[in-house]
Amino acid sequence: MSWLGAKEKSSVVLATFGSEYFMCKEEMREVACGLELSGLSFIWVVRFPKDGILPTRVVKGEGRGLVVEGWAPQRKILSHPGVGGFLTHCGWSSVVEAMKYGVPIIALPLQLDQPPNAKLVVELGVGMAVRKGRGVLGEFEGEEVAKGIRDVVVGEQGERVRRKARQMAGVISRTDDEEIKVLVQKMAVLCEAVKRDGREVM
Repeated sequence: MSWLGAKEKSSVVLATFGSEYFMCKEEMREVACGLELSGLSFIWVVRFPKDGILPTRVVKGEGRGLVVEGWAPQRKILSHPGVGGFLTHCGWSSVVEAMKYGVPIIALPLQLDQPPNAKLVVELGVGMAVRKGRGVLGEFEGEEVAKGIRDVVVGEQGERVRRKARQMAGVISRTDDEEIKVLVQKMAVLCEAVKRDGREVM
């Protein structure tokens, strides 16, 4: 937290992909590439692969990145004013926490419920999805991760997303039942469409 406290407001990206998914070396390499190419400061919460080797390129840019192994206090980090973006797999708890604290989301869904959650994030306007379908395993590549980070945190294109994320935090803090019902209804419609059509949502 002291490292984060020394950073400018909304200048740091939190990158974390949940406690149940172990990224393969190729996926880690692409995330590392994206964090490096973004040029922004970051905290990357990593579950190391079996060999425990982190891609070397992530250590470039002295003092710009902080790598935390295993677990970090995600809610505490997201609530810090230094955090300006959240690179996430879009697990439901992560999505809700980001919206609660008004942090715009860079969506990189990997499995299970994450693609429909990411679709909801985009439809609500509180985040943008990393372009997928190229690169490692046909999933994503570092350049697209970097572009997603920059677009959301500092890009002109992301200004609307940053504004919507702040507005969503206000909505959630008011705990207005009507707005929460609308959110639940949108999620139900998305899930039903995926179930009915058997289609990809990202």
